[in-house]
Amino acid sequence: MDAMLTWAGNAHATLPLGVLAGLTVMSLIPFLLVMCTSFVRIVVVLSLVRSAIGASALPPNAVLAGLAFVLTLVVMAPTLQRIERDAVEPYRHGTVSQSQALERAVSPLRAFMLRQTRVADIALFDRIAHRVPEAADRAPLGTLVPAFVVGELRNAFAIGFALYLPFVAIDLAIAAMLMGLGMMMLSPTVVSLPVKLLLFVMVDGWALVCGGVVASFR
Repeated sequence: MDAMLTWAGNAHATLPLGVLAGLTVMSLIPFLLVMCTSFVRIVVVLSLVRSAIGASALPPNAVLAGLAFVLTLVVMAPTLQRIERDAVEPYRHGTVSQSQALERAVSPLRAFMLRQTRVADIALFDRIAHRVPEAADRAPLGTLVPAFVVGELRNAFAIGFALYLPFVAIDLAIAAMLMGLGMMMLSPTVVSLPVKLLLFVMVDGWALVCGGVVASFR
């Protein structure tokens, strides 16, 4: 009887700590989604495409964020499956502790970030943090995460530049055409916007952009 009371007291004592740890992990999920997954590159590319078309408010931010989230799930599916198999399931069955499960969960995410990150970016943040440079696969998360985000922004802007060029060519052609016709009082945007929308729909632009940005991940 005394042993049962002792076990019950220990369970009640550890329950608040488990709840606190769970709430802490849940509060970090938005941070992990933005900083440690493919979300940054995807949402920036989609925003640049919207800006290149010239429709600054369409699609709305909520639609772009939702599409970026769905594409992020597609890109991260193999990593999430590894986390489920190596960390979540063993922890659910009680075969590993919380710290072991967290370590196993970080490992696939870390491998994904390393595949997208340049060694030069990791070395840069090692210098910023005044750390002794180590091998890239042993870089701490405090160095790997910002290096990964910088690399994602670089890749997103490179893709956005390539996507911008056709729309800039359309704007220049429309502006030259209107100037040649002597219609200088008419804003080129009024004419170029429907032309860009028509061409973007004809080539199935959103499907091409989504497929291209997903295929850009290693």
